[in-house]
Amino acid sequence: MPLRNHKRNDSSDFEEKPRFESSSMTSTLAEKSKGAAGYVGEKADKATEAIGAGLESAGNFIRAHEPSEGFFHNAGEAIGTRLEDTGRYLGDRGLSGIGEDVTSVVRKYPIPALLIGVGLGVLLARMVRR
Repeated sequence: MPLRNHKRNDSSDFEEKPRFESSSMTSTLAEKSKGAAGYVGEKADKATEAIGAGLESAGNFIRAHEPSEGFFHNAGEAIGTRLEDTGRYLGDRGLSGIGEDVTSVVRKYPIPALLIGVGLGVLLARMVRR
């Protein structure tokens, strides 16, 4: 039987190129999505800081324009103080700090957190139905 000089078509050579291209494309997409997530996170933190500054400013405005005594003085004092504290908290901690605080509360009190989540889910479901 004569030896035939056939070029062997090795399918492993054919498969290596697409696999390499898909892994590089996957890593490129992963890098781009990380970059986009970082950008969105930075914008969200800046927006949270801006909201915090606005709340703090509103608190200062209320305290500056409250009456000097009486019921409205006490109410203005309490509201102004809370707004200033909330504004400082948002400015200092940002969105990631809020997430950490919520996580720690959920870990500390899992059953009430679960019940609150179920309650919010029921309320949202009712709102969507209407």
